[in-house]
Amino acid sequence: MIKIENISKSFDQIKVVDNISTEFEKGKTNLVIGQSGSGKTVLMKCLVGLVNVDQGNIFFDNKSFDNLNFSNLSNLRKEIGMVFQGSALFDSMSVLENIIFPLRMFTNKSNDEMIYRGNEVIKRVDLKDANNKLPSEISGGMKKRVAIARAIVLNPKYLFCDEPNSGLDPKTAIIIDNLIKEITEEYNITTVINTHDMNSVMEIGEKIIFLVDGRKIWEGSKQEIFDTDNESVNNFVYSSELFKKVRDIQIKGK
Repeated sequence: MIKIENISKSFDQIKVVDNISTEFEKGKTNLVIGQSGSGKTVLMKCLVGLVNVDQGNIFFDNKSFDNLNFSNLSNLRKEIGMVFQGSALFDSMSVLENIIFPLRMFTNKSNDEMIYRGNEVIKRVDLKDANNKLPSEISGGMKKRVAIARAIVLNPKYLFCDEPNSGLDPKTAIIIDNLIKEITEEYNITTVINTHDMNSVMEIGEKIIFLVDGRKIWEGSKQEIFDTDNESVNNFVYSSELFKKVRDIQIKGK
């Protein structure tokens, strides 16, 4: 579980994360949604320690992020897996080398042990016959699978995904969504996902917070998001014709 209390962050006197408090639950897919520029990515950078907050507190399983000493902070960072928006794979490394890179950086495992673990997660994300291929030789969906495999290779307690469906076709996006949800439940991870994709909300949104201009203005479940009377949420949710039809069907069914 991750808990944040009244965290804020400004750049050049412009507040991009504004007094946000919430909890991200263990074993669930927690989604942060909002339009581009709403503060989603900066919030995630604050959570993983890439950006220091100006005020507020962040707790990982009741341990304050700010109060950790260097050793404990290093251990915490080993427990964090990250899936970047563009996958962030090393172009000159094979799929297997990309996946076991965190093992080389943060463990003392032998080469055979690292390869064994790499093959375990390759199998888990259903990457077939790709071990020795370079990122340029695989599809966008496969790159996302590699990024997910790399993120879980250290058995993290916390998984962060920044726009994991960016650049994917709708069918592949659903597959990646479901893979992240399965891994979250299987390993009982606290997963936080940034997205502006309402399809992801419908597929895997168990806990959702909605940001506007760096402020949290709504939170709830994927069931509750269609019943809210919050105007900003409704403008976001029903911005596409597909979800307008979903709303009309729900209204007719009542």
